[in-house]
Amino acid sequence: MTESQRPSGEYPMYPSYGNGDAAYPPPPSYQPAQPVGPGSGDPVWPAPGQPDPAPEPSASRRRARRPVALLAAVALAAAIIGGGTATVIGQLTDHGTNSTGSGVIPGTTVSQSSKGTVSGVAAALSPTIVEISATSNAGQSTGSGVIITSDGEIVTNNHVVAGSSSVKVTLSTGKKYTADVVGTDPDKDLALIKLQGASGLKTATLGDSSKVAVGDQVVAIGSPEGLTGTVTSGIVSALDRDVTVAKEGDSGQGQSQGQGQGQGQGGQGDGQQWPFEFGGQQFNGDTGDSTTTYKALQTDASLNPGNSGGALINMNGEIIGLNSAMYSASSAEGSGSSGAGSVGLGFAIPVNTLKADLHTLRAGDSS
Repeated sequence: MTESQRPSGEYPMYPSYGNGDAAYPPPPSYQPAQPVGPGSGDPVWPAPGQPDPAPEPSASRRRARRPVALLAAVALAAAIIGGGTATVIGQLTDHGTNSTGSGVIPGTTVSQSSKGTVSGVAAALSPTIVEISATSNAGQSTGSGVIITSDGEIVTNNHVVAGSSSVKVTLSTGKKYTADVVGTDPDKDLALIKLQGASGLKTATLGDSSKVAVGDQVVAIGSPEGLTGTVTSGIVSALDRDVTVAKEGDSGQGQSQGQGQGQGQGGQGDGQQWPFEFGGQQFNGDTGDSTTTYKALQTDASLNPGNSGGALINMNGEIIGLNSAMYSASSAEGSGSSGAGSVGLGFAIPVNTLKADLHTLRAGDSS
């Protein structure tokens, strides 16, 4: 029997010298065959005296190492990207603002580098503020409005458009549209209009007025005296002021409807402005018999005739109120001119009041 014919596991016979002693020492024991690797069918016999090859790591161990490598790669990428990642994540999760109000309706925001500056707020929000010209039997009035949808939904004061037969809107770019009155709520002095054939418009972010505090810096944007896109700034002077305004557009000693330019029939006005009551006193004329009272934010940001329906904005670029009433010293003194302008007593309807009323306004309800 030759060596190749010997059964597996048997050792070759060594010659002897006739005394029964083997001429050579017994060979080392052979170890069972070890596979070369996964899927290999060829056994490999270790050389005599050599240690057994290390076993391959199990599949579970190989899987366990992969997340560690993945985490290391992610950490490396984050370290490379650095602050840019934090900025992007902040914008995606917080719409570019620091507001914690869950009711914030996102829209245009202030750039990260300009946040907290009047110029940054003005640059971001001015394209979302419009001038509104409304014509009625009482004459023509000018007010302001805020774009809230890209197809041209605009919120403003009821007194800007109440009783109007025609509404024209001018964007910050100078482009003009005809608008339809969708819904009004005289009790809250709110209205919703819709531009005809508009699309792709920039929209404002509606913030959370419950987060507003006295002393907060604010920016007002509107069209005082028809000067579209006028920007003023100040602070929130007080909260929850009871302001009473006329519900009907033709009240108040025949002034033109709206806190507008004061133009009467045919454009020759008597200088009257939208009247309101505050603290038991009447300002800007007689509010008439049909009135409504609401809680308002008070601000010392300069407001003038035509600011009504425009935006009061926090330093994150969020709308916190719609400017609705202002006190003009010239009106109290009986002058027929609005030249004295603002004396730092302005009022705005809190944006949370508006947001709670949007469904009603969109449904076209009018009370």
